[in-house]
Amino acid sequence: MTSSYQRGLFSEWIARQFLRVHGFRILESRFITGRYTGRAEIDIIARRGNLLLFIEVKNRPTNIAGLDAITAKQNKRLRSAAGVYIRRNRWIGNARFDVIVVRGLKISWFKNSI
Repeated sequence: MTSSYQRGLFSEWIARQFLRVHGFRILESRFITGRYTGRAEIDIIARRGNLLLFIEVKNRPTNIAGLDAITAKQNKRLRSAAGVYIRRNRWIGNARFDVIVVRGLKISWFKNSI
């Protein structure tokens, strides 16, 4: 039996492949910030042209469960971490937060969902 950690790693791998097929370049995986963001982790940061995506990946049995798994506290930490990334890299293009829910080998992509 696999652990939830292993399922999470596999789900992130699937999500990265999915994004590549859709023309995105993966810039970061498991981007972790420091103490000023509550030690937030962004699962995937990807870019296509002038668009930067911050992706949260959830492995859940349903899409609703995946979306519901993102708490207000986590949302705040993710936004803070994205701000850190944008400042560090001096990004001046567009950016958005998406969620990818993985259910086995099925993928659902929710754009602008955080």
